[in-house]
Amino acid sequence: MRVRFHLPDFAGRFRLNLMFAEMLRGCPEYFREGVEIASFYGVFPPSIWNGGRTQPGVCDRSFVRSVIKAFNDRGIPLRFTFTNPALEKKHLSDDFCNMVMNMANNGMNEAIVFSPLLEDYIRRNYPKYKLTSSTCKRITDPEALKAELEKDYSIVVVDYDFNNNFEVLEKLPRKQDCELLVNACCEPGCPRRSAHYLSIGKQQIAYCEHIKKFPNVPFNVEKHDPERFRDCPFSQRGIFEIRGLRTHISPDDIWEKYVPMGFEQFKIEGRTAGHLNILETYMYYMIKPECRDEARFRLLKNLENTGALTFK
Repeated sequence: MRVRFHLPDFAGRFRLNLMFAEMLRGCPEYFREGVEIASFYGVFPPSIWNGGRTQPGVCDRSFVRSVIKAFNDRGIPLRFTFTNPALEKKHLSDDFCNMVMNMANNGMNEAIVFSPLLEDYIRRNYPKYKLTSSTCKRITDPEALKAELEKDYSIVVVDYDFNNNFEVLEKLPRKQDCELLVNACCEPGCPRRSAHYLSIGKQQIAYCEHIKKFPNVPFNVEKHDPERFRDCPFSQRGIFEIRGLRTHISPDDIWEKYVPMGFEQFKIEGRTAGHLNILETYMYYMIKPECRDEARFRLLKNLENTGALTFK
């Protein structure tokens, strides 16, 4: 049995994720049967190709190198969320994104794609990368989803409005290559989701262009969010609030329903969630219920000892 989890934010949560990977290696008795870390996904800011969630900040070359090495040395790929739907041809030559792609171009790392323009560019210039088809494409027609699975993607992330639609899921080919987003916070059936992804993409471009010109001037988020997506009441839902949504997939569902059907790829979202929410989500999905308290304490203690987490 393989239950492969794709976990958020290798850069901003570097120490938390590294310690969690070490816990899986050193204390496998805490974990549910078959748990693997299939990848850590995200970007190194400032990545103009990034999509899905706006990612501010700046990473230098040495940090990029150390993060790639830390996870790759443990056999864990990084998967870059290069899903910006607002990209233009001029953005393909971005120095920082191409530097990162070259540094991680060892045959282990991967990219999640949305834009056909960027997908073609990566296929031509970085053929070692496995590509994932992004949920940002918002494929809600079952036949279109089947057609997507016939294309040359290593994984296709299924739109989470299909999560508990077993009539559709049972008929999908390549179930082992379908990735299910288990803890979506977005409102099921949200009519603004695609528009929100486009707004995020434009905001990411504006941010990256801003810090190139004005590195010491704060970025005005409100100026680049005219539709007030940042005020979405659903984006900050935590692990306990999402459990009543029809798109929610519980840990018991994973092991009792989805894995027996042939699914083995599961994504946990949370690139912009707080540390404690992510930690609790990891406990909920991957740790045996009877081991959660001990595993949580061990992880929090290690984070506190390294200065990554403080309590006052």
